[in-house]
Amino acid sequence: MKESLMEIVCCPMDKHDLELDAAERDDGEIITGTLTCTDCGESYPIEDGIPNLLPPDMRDEA
Repeated sequence: MKESLMEIVCCPMDKHDLELDAAERDDGEIITGTLTCTDCGESYPIEDGIPNLLPPDMRDEA
């Protein structure tokens, strides 16, 4: 995931901003980490450079 995406992504639950916690970066891209909503506190994982922004109940089904 490119860090510039932070300007356009938001929490799918309440549309508030997300805070990035990058665990691994490679050549300017986030490989693994977490996006956390600044309002509701819900966390969304970033795995293999792909943010999973599905709501929590849908994440469990997938």
